[in-house]
Amino acid sequence: MLLQPLPEPAAERAGVQLLLLRDDLTHPELPGNKWRKLKYNLREARRQGHHTLLTFGGAYSNHLAAVAAAGRLLGLRTVGVVRGEELAHRPLNPTLTQARADGMELHFLDRATYRRKQEPEVVAQLLQATGPAYVLPEGGSNALALPGCAELVTELRAHTAFDYLCVACGTGGTLAGLATGLQGPELALGFAALKGADFLRQDIDQLTQAATGRTYSNWELHTAYHGGGYAQLSPELRQFIQEFQARHGVLLDPVYTSKMLVGVLDLLAQGYFRPGSTVVAVHTGGLQAWAGFGGAPE
Repeated sequence: MLLQPLPEPAAERAGVQLLLLRDDLTHPELPGNKWRKLKYNLREARRQGHHTLLTFGGAYSNHLAAVAAAGRLLGLRTVGVVRGEELAHRPLNPTLTQARADGMELHFLDRATYRRKQEPEVVAQLLQATGPAYVLPEGGSNALALPGCAELVTELRAHTAFDYLCVACGTGGTLAGLATGLQGPELALGFAALKGADFLRQDIDQLTQAATGRTYSNWELHTAYHGGGYAQLSPELRQFIQEFQARHGVLLDPVYTSKMLVGVLDLLAQGYFRPGSTVVAVHTGGLQAWAGFGGAPE
């Protein structure tokens, strides 16, 4: 585990130690929270005798890319159900092209049907078309995803004491898992990457309830740092990413971690964090997304 100090002026003025947890370096193809969320799901799929994984995602989904890579590495068949009509995704973007190259079969659902993807009849129709499969939800966020994310907290605590643990949020599974692994006064902060993400609070409570039988009060969700919406890369965010890379030698992804760090630095400037505290921000990977934005900054 690599913890990189971030000597940001905002942190120094606030009297706060700011660290970047480089979870993006855990595996070249399955970095960060994607592997953590898949770990126990893959074990359960094997236990149930499944040889196929079926899951869901948008056209630029890091989760689809990770499941496709996991399938190739582990010899599992993978099926990705993509939001939107097939013609709207032709030609395939780099994320879907790589997923297909990794062996993933792509099935496209119109947006109205996709919104019903959790309904039993929709899942049954998909399984009838694709054959028996272990079904993973969008983003990989279910009760079995949480223990893998909680392990990050245990690993981190073996390296340093901390007060705040910050992570980007898409479906809320990673934040929910971190919350279950915290102790004492430690607090997890989630930064939503999509607009209108207040619904995630209920989703996170449902995930922790399903995984541990209880809800938690040791986390907060911040929804003001979506940067215009999911997968929206504004000129301001691109500039932030370039300047962060120049200062720290670390490339951030354009969808998740970059927005989280914008939020962390803004909260530091506001005096949100307690003086003398240690704040750890998690780089969860997702760099493959740059292929869909014309490539990473030079």
